[in-house]
Amino acid sequence: MNKRLRLGFIPLADAAALIVAVDKGFCADEGLDVELIREVSWSNVRDKLNIGLFDAAHLLAPVAIASSLGLGHVKVPIVAPFNLGLNGNAITVSPALNAALADAAGGDLAEPMRSARALAKVVAARKARGAEPLTFGMTFPYSTHNYQLRFWMAAAGVDPDEDVRLVVLPPPYMVDSLKNSHVDAFCVGAPWNSVAVDLGIGHILHFVSEILARAAEKVLAVRQPFADEHADAVAALVRAHGRASDFIETPENHPEVATILAAPERIGVAAEVIQRTLDGRLKVAPDGTVRASTRYLLVGRAGAARPDPVQAAWLYAQMVRWGQAPLSEDLLAAARAVFRPDIYDAVLGAPPPLPAGEPEDGIGAFAGPAFDATDIKAHLGVWDVRRR
Repeated sequence: MNKRLRLGFIPLADAAALIVAVDKGFCADEGLDVELIREVSWSNVRDKLNIGLFDAAHLLAPVAIASSLGLGHVKVPIVAPFNLGLNGNAITVSPALNAALADAAGGDLAEPMRSARALAKVVAARKARGAEPLTFGMTFPYSTHNYQLRFWMAAAGVDPDEDVRLVVLPPPYMVDSLKNSHVDAFCVGAPWNSVAVDLGIGHILHFVSEILARAAEKVLAVRQPFADEHADAVAALVRAHGRASDFIETPENHPEVATILAAPERIGVAAEVIQRTLDGRLKVAPDGTVRASTRYLLVGRAGAARPDPVQAAWLYAQMVRWGQAPLSEDLLAAARAVFRPDIYDAVLGAPPPLPAGEPEDGIGAFAGPAFDATDIKAHLGVWDVRRR
């Protein structure tokens, strides 16, 4: 097979498998001649994938679902045969907001519920004195960043549509928006949280893995008609990405991977910053404080690369919770069908059982009962803060 493909991506660390698959020659070994095209916004990636300018793309997992359901845009069925990453996001706040939260929490912001309750106190105090609401940046209405911010805030009674302001910003623009005081905080993927910390303008408040232990972040996305007509090319992409994720998850390869990703036409930030992400050791404050987590970004280990329909169900549930989609068994089934473990298994083989310590419900949220992917209505029923 000798097939030319155009793949779109956003400059983020969770595009690592896609970039490494091309730049290490794994795609070429499969007979694929792949051109990687760097984009700045998720709407660009979605639209170019939908109309066929891209054959495949690094795509927000919720966008793949929303496109397939016809939410917020034209309806274009998407297939996700490979998961590019679990987790990898963080919530970063300005020094002023970090100080206000620490004061409200009595100094300890380590636990998400404690920080969320501190946020509720800060929000109430600002309302009482007539101050403008806090502004949080996120990357897209149909994004994990949007849902993760909302889940965290709402767990302590903060209504993300009434009590704060949520605005959409492309990932590379988050840092400048915080620097210029256009936002008080943001949720974005690596490496942009670390860039803000290095500049002394941000504190990483939480890794998203502290809010959700397993959160499907980006997928390798193709249009359903393309998958049907070019099954051999999709299989070749899955094989190449499988090799890439194995390469990335080998610790001794991290310096090489960081150098590949740091290239100006790829992510375009210092390799040292990217390697912190790969190692799961991030500087979280301008004073040099470091926080380590083996869960910060999972590219292939712990079953991360295999698409999990439970993750799709959780994302659909958030769309319903926040008024983006109606509750429907048919829509739930369609959302789950976007994630295609059957294609993954047919190409790479069924993976071993997940290691001990992984959440039994497949999500591992810090608040609320275990998630039941078959009963979205029950999941929604436990939350007071939601759109009715």
